[in-house]
Amino acid sequence: MTTGKNIGYIRVSTADQNTARQLEGVTLDRVFEDRVSGGTTNRPAWKDCLAFIREGDVLHVHSIDRLARNLQDLLSILTAMTASGITVKFHKEGLEFNGQDSPFQRLQLQIIGAVAEFERAMIKERQKEGIAIAKSAGKYRGRKPSLDSTQIAEIRRRLKSGEKVAALAREFGISRQTLYESLRR
Repeated sequence: MTTGKNIGYIRVSTADQNTARQLEGVTLDRVFEDRVSGGTTNRPAWKDCLAFIREGDVLHVHSIDRLARNLQDLLSILTAMTASGITVKFHKEGLEFNGQDSPFQRLQLQIIGAVAEFERAMIKERQKEGIAIAKSAGKYRGRKPSLDSTQIAEIRRRLKSGEKVAALAREFGISRQTLYESLRR
C-alpha cells in the first residue's frame, strides 16, 4: 500500500498579497495557489487541486477561511473530501478531519466556520457603509472600469466581424456580463 501525498492549498484575495506565511514549514508534495477573493466560486487552482487529489492524500490548508466561503460551503467540502478518503488539516485552528471525527471536532468546526462567515458579513457591511459615506461626500468614484475605450472599440469591431462574445470575454479576462455592461457605456 502506498502512502498518500501531502497536498497544500493556499489562497489570498489579491495578487499583491504574500502567501509565505501560509503552510510555512509544512512539507508538501504539491501546492495549489489561488489569488482570488474567497467570495468567488471561480478558483482555478482549487479546481485543479480537486482534480489532482486522491484517496489517502492529506489536504493541508492554513485556515478554514482560506478554503471555504461560508459554513455550508465548508461542510460540503469536508463531507466530499472525507467521503473520498482524503484527510483535511487546518493548521491555524489545529483541526484535522478524516471521516472519523468526534462530535466535539464537528462542533468546533461549525463554531469556527460560523464565526468566519459572520466576520466576512461584517466586513462587507462596513465596506458598504464606508462607500455610502464616501459617495455622500463626493469622494467615491467606484471601481476602475475593466476595459478602456480602446479595448471597447476593438471588441465592437471584432463583434461586427462575427467573433463570439464568450471568446472575447475570455481573451480580455472578463465575464460576458462585464463585456455587455462595457458595451452599454
